[in-house]
Amino acid sequence: MANKTIVITGASAGIGEGVAHRLARDGHRLVLAARQRGRLDAVAAEATRLGAAGTLVVETDVTRRTDIEQLSRAAIDAFGSYDVWINNAGRGITRSVQQLTDEDLDAIFAVNVKSVVYGMQVAVEHFKQRGSGQIINVSSFLGRVPLATFRSAYNAAKAAVNALTANLRMELRVSHPGIHVTLVEPGFFRRSSLPATRSAMRRASSTLTWLPQGRPAKLWRRPTVSRRVTRLSSPRPSSPWQPRSARRCALSLARTPSRLSRRDWASAVQNSTPGVSFRSPLLTRIETHRHRQ
Repeated sequence: MANKTIVITGASAGIGEGVAHRLARDGHRLVLAARQRGRLDAVAAEATRLGAAGTLVVETDVTRRTDIEQLSRAAIDAFGSYDVWINNAGRGITRSVQQLTDEDLDAIFAVNVKSVVYGMQVAVEHFKQRGSGQIINVSSFLGRVPLATFRSAYNAAKAAVNALTANLRMELRVSHPGIHVTLVEPGFFRRSSLPATRSAMRRASSTLTWLPQGRPAKLWRRPTVSRRVTRLSSPRPSSPWQPRSARRCALSLARTPSRLSRRDWASAVQNSTPGVSFRSPLLTRIETHRHRQ
């Protein structure tokens, strides 16, 4: 795909860092945003080494609307415009529903939900002016299926992101068909910088005995998720989500989850979500609506 200018929030580590490095190899211009300036500088330096056409580091607190607006202006001032906005920043805490406090909910929703709303609103205004663009929201499979109850607030926040993404997509589908809105829902993945989280996720995945054939869930590697997000930066026509097929899939899984074979599970998921390839029970789901010309 042609070189693009791509804004990535939460770019200092994890999926954001991986996506930045992957896009750098393709020669894109990157606008990297996060709170940790030192980490951002390191990511930018590596991106330049890998072949990025240009990099811009913007220290950003995504929970503040003014910071997001400043990020957009900085990208436009530096590169004239931007083509893709990736809302990737997020955080989680280990709390069950019974343990959650007001402070927990406020903090989690500020980072995981408000930041996405701010990013979508700012990016949409810019894309309306230029007539096209793409927003990619990085959510989580846990926003649909509460497999890890100890991440309750995080799961709820990601469910909100899913709903907001779908609503924006429907708002724009007629009035601005050149603006694409995409949702990415990674499953569990390895992150070497957070051994405690990795251990907790592995522990949770090993207890999910209802998965096909009782197999422990597979932990994805960060490069796998990064490749998926990177490919979405070049929109291609695809079929919209099929509610009727999804309903049949959900009913089948609810009735006999333990009896479904790996092949049956893959078939059910692919039938309900065209274009999504099956990798493991905790797959990365991509939901998008393309407008045919």
